[in-house]
Amino acid sequence: MEIRDVFENKRVLIWGYGREGKSSESFIKNHCSTKALEIYEGDISGIDTSEWDLILKSPGIVMLERVPKVTSQTEIFLNRYADQTVGITGTKGKSTTSSLMYEAVKACGRDTVLLGNIGKPCFDYIDEIKDDTLIVFELSCHQLMHIDRAPAYSIFLNLYPEHLDYYGTVEKYFEAKANITTHQTCGNTVLLGKNVPGIKTVANKRIVDNVEKCNQDFTLKIPGEHNRLNAEFVRIMAVEVMRLKEEDVLRGMSEFKGLPHRLEYVGEYEGVKYYDDSISTIPEAAINAVKSLPNVGIVLVGGMDRGIDYSKLITYIKENKDITFVLMYETGKRIGASLGHSDNVVFASDLEEAVAVARRIGKAGSSTVLSPAAASYGYFKNFEERGDRFKELVRN
Repeated sequence: MEIRDVFENKRVLIWGYGREGKSSESFIKNHCSTKALEIYEGDISGIDTSEWDLILKSPGIVMLERVPKVTSQTEIFLNRYADQTVGITGTKGKSTTSSLMYEAVKACGRDTVLLGNIGKPCFDYIDEIKDDTLIVFELSCHQLMHIDRAPAYSIFLNLYPEHLDYYGTVEKYFEAKANITTHQTCGNTVLLGKNVPGIKTVANKRIVDNVEKCNQDFTLKIPGEHNRLNAEFVRIMAVEVMRLKEEDVLRGMSEFKGLPHRLEYVGEYEGVKYYDDSISTIPEAAINAVKSLPNVGIVLVGGMDRGIDYSKLITYIKENKDITFVLMYETGKRIGASLGHSDNVVFASDLEEAVAVARRIGKAGSSTVLSPAAASYGYFKNFEERGDRFKELVRN
């Protein structure tokens, strides 16, 4: 069934009017004849499901349990295109890995599109997709939560505590992510990171292990051992599973220059190199940033407090006295309270003050990185705005 047929002569409610809601409205108005089409932005208590044949929910709306008639762009899209889709999820690294996969496939001469959580909603690409198009789909936990079909080729990079303000428990969060393979069929393939818990699946399953085992022929423009591991996921899927030419796959990945706000080089000022890693929202990301960049002398940490465990980062701060950690916002206060007095910790009220502190104490030949290990909400619209503000402060 073509996607437009899903909506023909149906009473359709679009629940949520952000980027995906607007995309759904545009697609339906341009391709379908419906009996009714309306927009709703309240909570579920205001929806009379008997009035609608389909309710198209946006991913950011909290709905932990499945509700009859409620579906999503992702679910409808995968029911049509799962067999030609590479789906990529994980707490961290999914945007970079999706981009590496897209560049690898493109270098092999295949028609391909990159969509989903990384950019435009999937419905925006339907007119471009042909039978031989290979779709690279970055999938968030919210997009995966209530699907009933999964991509034929799936990558689940890693799992760390995240989005607990939405899901309440790590188990619920994992359950949403796990749908990338629990709804695969026989003959499908899933690659799993070594810290992903066991999942019941009928797909061909492979664990991608330590980065030390990664292909030594990688020549990447993006720094960090975690990115070499991301590249290994792509190599295995593209070369060993999909049988694409390895030489072209490696060439495509080598040309990828990285994404904004992910260990992004900002510039050198007064001998100090500055990096924007605003995508960092968990402790592991901040630790990886320090390990990936040259001569890190200062790390800016802190943001919205969602109650996640910071013990790993606290231990890392204690063990790395040669690095100064500038702690800000609510998580900065919580981390500081756990550390007590420490000579390598400085407090700042906000990002502006943190950058001013870093400019004052930074030493020529070192690097300063914004890697907050916390969400931006409450202080910024999103991590992109936070990163852009950091770059503006550094350059001015």
